[in-house]
Amino acid sequence: MSWKSSLRRHAGGVSSDTTSITIPDGLLPADGRFGCGPSKVRHEQVEAIVAARDTILGTSHRKPAVKNLVGDVRSNLSSLFSLPDGWEILLGNGGSTVFWDIATFGLINNRSQHLVFGEFSSKFADASAAAPHLGEPTIVTSDVGDHPAANAEPGIDLYALTHNETSTGVSMQLRRPSGVAAEQGLVAVDATSGAGGLMWNPADVDVYYFAPQKCFASDGGLWIAACSPAAIDRIETIGASDRWRPASLDLKIALDNSKKNQTYNTPAVATLVMLNAQLDWMLANGGLNFAAGRSAESAQKLYSWAETRDWATPFVTDPAKRSNVVGTIDIADHIDANEVCSALRANGILDTDAYRKLGRNQLRIGMFPAIDPADVAALTGCIDYVVEQLS
Repeated sequence: MSWKSSLRRHAGGVSSDTTSITIPDGLLPADGRFGCGPSKVRHEQVEAIVAARDTILGTSHRKPAVKNLVGDVRSNLSSLFSLPDGWEILLGNGGSTVFWDIATFGLINNRSQHLVFGEFSSKFADASAAAPHLGEPTIVTSDVGDHPAANAEPGIDLYALTHNETSTGVSMQLRRPSGVAAEQGLVAVDATSGAGGLMWNPADVDVYYFAPQKCFASDGGLWIAACSPAAIDRIETIGASDRWRPASLDLKIALDNSKKNQTYNTPAVATLVMLNAQLDWMLANGGLNFAAGRSAESAQKLYSWAETRDWATPFVTDPAKRSNVVGTIDIADHIDANEVCSALRANGILDTDAYRKLGRNQLRIGMFPAIDPADVAALTGCIDYVVEQLS
């Protein structure tokens, strides 16, 4: 049995109407994983875990083996992002969802401004609005498929941006609000699905935070934040205040531990191994230019394909706002996108479903750096084949 046949055999959970569609092997991608998180893990990352089984896995996170691994991750991320002197990489347990709560305790002095244009960008705004010790945040919204812009506002000390809205496939150019110095208002960017696959300039950002299960092809459960000197000053100032902060959500504790190449509590060591293997791969091949370039090539293939079909349309109408790492494609009403996804899954092509809360007849395609652009091109051919068979 070929591996592609095996994928078909194990890709259950599809309707009987679509399992009868067999995509020819010659059309199938070499790897059928297109999920938007957790995303495709390269085989070399799994091999790195196997190689670490006798030296790192199952050892104390306070001893040199794990601390050196954390140090390598911090150093490699600084290199990947070309961080200026004075920046620090902080990390802790819990993922980006926990970091939103952390930020309400340790980054916002009083009031924040949030750009909301999808499911995930709304969650930090909700956390800020619910915090009893903070003032009422300003929430700037736009329709899904678009994004708003940050504007200087008196009394705002943190501007919350999202590099890539995973739910809708919208990305934004990161810009510091005109006339706002970092000392007046920090720019904090949720980069969970963008970090490692989209370019950015540290001059426009103070806190660039993410989790490693998207572009870095690892498991979730960790948050990582690249912090500027201005952000470090804010963390130190709040850390010296009498504001109550739970220890696990205290950025000052996270900062102090990160400088020692450790986390406050036990980290997911296997995730760190996979993350560092991905960083080594990115850096060895040219760094962020290489990684973001692969995603850009995949995006070009996906969107140009959709634009030439009379039954498929890029959901994001402005090409400048279309994400290079998460592609959303609307499907004409006479074709059921769920049936297309079911047929693809029956053939080992996984996780092309639309974001559930968006409620559109849509495909959503992960195009993170680990995903080969040639596989994205093959996917479009498979979609064509399925649509033809369904018709």
